[in-house]
Amino acid sequence: MSIPQSGGGPIERHEQLAEYLADGCKPKDQWRIGTEHEKFGYCKDTLKPLPYEGKRSILAVLEGLRDGHGWAPLEEGGKLIGLEKDGANVSLEPGGQLELSGAPLESIHETCDEVNQHLRDVKDIADKIGVGFIGLGSAPIWSHEDMPLMPKGRYKLMDGYMQKVGTMGRVMMRRTCTVQVNLDFATEADMVQKLRVALALQPVANALFANSPFLDGKPNGVKSTRGLVWRHLDDARTGMLPFVFHEGFGFEAWVQYALDVPMYFVYRDGKYIDALGMSFRDFLEGKLPALPGETPTLSDWADHLTTAFPEARIKKFMEMRGADGGPWRRLCALPAFWVGLMYDQSSLDAAWDLVKGWDAETREALRVAASEQALQAQVGDINMHELAREIVAISEAGLKARAKPGAGGMVPDETHFLNALKDSIETGKTPADELLDRYNGDWNGDLTKIYDEFAY
Repeated sequence: MSIPQSGGGPIERHEQLAEYLADGCKPKDQWRIGTEHEKFGYCKDTLKPLPYEGKRSILAVLEGLRDGHGWAPLEEGGKLIGLEKDGANVSLEPGGQLELSGAPLESIHETCDEVNQHLRDVKDIADKIGVGFIGLGSAPIWSHEDMPLMPKGRYKLMDGYMQKVGTMGRVMMRRTCTVQVNLDFATEADMVQKLRVALALQPVANALFANSPFLDGKPNGVKSTRGLVWRHLDDARTGMLPFVFHEGFGFEAWVQYALDVPMYFVYRDGKYIDALGMSFRDFLEGKLPALPGETPTLSDWADHLTTAFPEARIKKFMEMRGADGGPWRRLCALPAFWVGLMYDQSSLDAAWDLVKGWDAETREALRVAASEQALQAQVGDINMHELAREIVAISEAGLKARAKPGAGGMVPDETHFLNALKDSIETGKTPADELLDRYNGDWNGDLTKIYDEFAY
């Protein structure tokens, strides 16, 4: 989850809220790719999740990256809770999941190099202290009580609030992982088209990247437990956002949506002030109960935007949020999938042509079916397997058209990063299907084998 935002002055006009978003517009030659991924750490001998402190801990990994790989520390309340270097951040999710928020880069080649270097560095440290990391959409065995809450004020507030809204917020916080990509837009109209395509096709990403068929030590009856969790979290801040498809949608409509998302906190002087369930509209009028008489800054607005969790969202860029965390190859396949669709206009238009006739009920039904059945999902006359095949082909055409070479020009474009997805389309099996095959086959129902065979 996001680190506190900074650098914003006072909000003196309502228009500044939409202007903040519009300031993210960039010409195409400045579009970049920011890839984020989360992973679970565990002790190799006990297979238990990592505590925050101790010889084998999240803190030990952070200190190893800081001392051995040149990362600068980020602290909160005297605790090391993150790192930064060269435009990238390493941060902690609530249950100790380690997240890389990559730097904005020009090509998938560069972003995959970044991912690979990060995983090598983490493995170097992990091997020395008897720790492993694994990429899955949900923790397959550990209970809520097994997962320690990291020492971040934001998480302490959220942990209590999540027990009052929805049913699976605390599962999301401690026991799920994702991979996502952050992309740019050129204009308000470009943002609108991209966000509509992004929302409509998140179920395809969820299906292709489904990698969490287990919870509490056994199959959960779905292919993406993470997708199931997000459907039962907090309706006020999650979902497929039907209003995005309404005529006239733009930055101001997003502002109105975000203003209706209940607040979590206000960040002041290194501390998180409890504003749970309060209204940012009241804050704008100096009527926030948590800070009576005080009005927000643009930094507060930027923080608040990070507390809306729909399937895709905008800040000064757009985030694709629908995929499970997964194996090494798929950490590069996710940005490739979306860049191919979003950064070539012909591909974006082709994707929009496929989804523009769907109504809100269809989009929601696809979201549900994707989490439950992945590529085997069927909604009306829409077959997810065939839809995924068509969408990946469109993405591949977009990557070819971008023609971004790698390996010193030896690789002509970025299309090979889609190979993991093409394998799934060819076989009809996602990572979740492969895990279930192993569980029901040579693992004989012993889920502990997942750590040895699927760790990074």
